[in-house]
Amino acid sequence: MKKNLSQKCKKIKLILTDVDGVLTDGGRYYSKTGEGFKKFHVRDGMGVNILLKNNIKTAIITKENSPIVKKWAKDMNVSKTYSGIIKKELSLKKICNDFSVFPVEVAFIGDDVNDLKLLNLIGLSSTPNDGIMLCKKSADYVCHMNGGFGAFRELSDLILNYQFPTKNNWY
Repeated sequence: MKKNLSQKCKKIKLILTDVDGVLTDGGRYYSKTGEGFKKFHVRDGMGVNILLKNNIKTAIITKENSPIVKKWAKDMNVSKTYSGIIKKELSLKKICNDFSVFPVEVAFIGDDVNDLKLLNLIGLSSTPNDGIMLCKKSADYVCHMNGGFGAFRELSDLILNYQFPTKNNWY
């Protein structure tokens, strides 16, 4: 964990998240007819809604263009989904404009090489416990939880605890 975690968390107004390996365990599930499935953790969805209740928005940024992700995002009240994004770092300016925030007010949780550049451009960087070593070295915060097992919620709770240290029930 890097210095000034408290100050970084206090500035956050938007949390960006990758999907595969962060909101999911990174596994790919297929039916015998070839239909794909993803498993999301319910606590991550609750985290999105708790953040929203406390005026912190969430957005998904993913290289895939998946109806499953769009459905989960809609059901969980994710503010916006950026799909089909190969070079995520090139979308930061648009995302900041869309949400009227500065990069220092953005947190991002990613787990693999395609997340590295964005992890180094924002205010608070995080990776699940099973993120690749390069992400762990770049991250301000390495979650105790693995991707797909509540890592997003852990980051959400961390930010809320720093922003509202005396509030017992930000949910």
